[in-house]
Amino acid sequence: MTGVGFSLDRLMRLVQKELRQMLRDPRSRRMLFVGPIFQLLIFGYAVNTDVRHASTFVVDEDKTSASRALVDVLTATGYFDVTQRGDRPSDISRALDRGSALVALDIPRGFSRDLAKGAANVQLLVDGSTANTANVALGYATQIISRYALDQGATIAARMGTPIPTGGVDFRVRAWYNPNLESRMYNVPAVMGNLVMMMSLLLTALAVVRERELGTLEQLMVSPLRPAELIIGKTLPGALVALIDMVLITAMALWWFDVPFRGSFLLLGVASLLFILTGLGAGLLISTISATQQEAFMSMFLFFLPAMMLSGMMFPVENMPQALQYITLLNPIRHYLIIVRGVFLRGAGWSVLAPQMFALAVIGGTVLVFAMGRFRKTAG
Repeated sequence: MTGVGFSLDRLMRLVQKELRQMLRDPRSRRMLFVGPIFQLLIFGYAVNTDVRHASTFVVDEDKTSASRALVDVLTATGYFDVTQRGDRPSDISRALDRGSALVALDIPRGFSRDLAKGAANVQLLVDGSTANTANVALGYATQIISRYALDQGATIAARMGTPIPTGGVDFRVRAWYNPNLESRMYNVPAVMGNLVMMMSLLLTALAVVRERELGTLEQLMVSPLRPAELIIGKTLPGALVALIDMVLITAMALWWFDVPFRGSFLLLGVASLLFILTGLGAGLLISTISATQQEAFMSMFLFFLPAMMLSGMMFPVENMPQALQYITLLNPIRHYLIIVRGVFLRGAGWSVLAPQMFALAVIGGTVLVFAMGRFRKTAG
């Protein structure tokens, strides 16, 4: 390459050329700006671990007002819908085997009598083939039935004039930051982070390889542009588009999904910029080892899918094997999700999120420097 010194004028002309090439096609504009919003809409509703209207099979062998009240309490919450009833416990096995019920409740004979004595038993069965949904449904049902038993026991004791048991632990549960424990509040910010990473990878990985396939990259290399100008000119438009996408999907999360925002927009913006630079650096690195767009696309997903699975988006990092937990420390998506969830839900500040910000800066800087070195070597 020729050219003396770093020229801001040459850099801005390259940035204008990249933005014009990136945005001139209406299909590209839709992919860059409408695509992330559309994906957030889909994943925001699809990635949902809440249990609502779970199909429930009931066997009421007691057939008393107490047993009917228990079923009414269970369904009144909206978590469970009684879709089938049976007369024998054996009916439950057939319903669970067919998959026509997620939860089954067996109320034995003498339930009302035993409830008056303070020693009533019911059997709750859950289809464990869907483990996560089964755990959530089991937790809901256990709390509802336990509360019903305590309330009924106190009512019966008061009616019979017997003393109501006192002492023990007054156990009261309160969830901070997400009082209703809605999974949407937790999952939508995580979906945002993964979408931003995917767009950042696409913007550099495919763009550079496309120029190599068309032969225009060689034309740029023999132009007066210096290597630093070429690298910055290739990454700066991608960073700008990715930041616009971040603003759009943040607005979507706030106004469409009604996710609370309790933190600082400045903190979120700085963290997003560090995160986007990491994604652009990874995309630039992929472009240096890929000869075709198809190869770059496959390489991008070989990086993105493990990073998403190890980010803590769907599975808590603490539940992973110890070796994988150490590996996730190198995953920028993990650190960014902690920041996004902290800023949105807890209103966490700079001091609280400083370790994650530092990790993003180190990972992003390392990847970007290494990618620039590889790109400069490949260009040379």
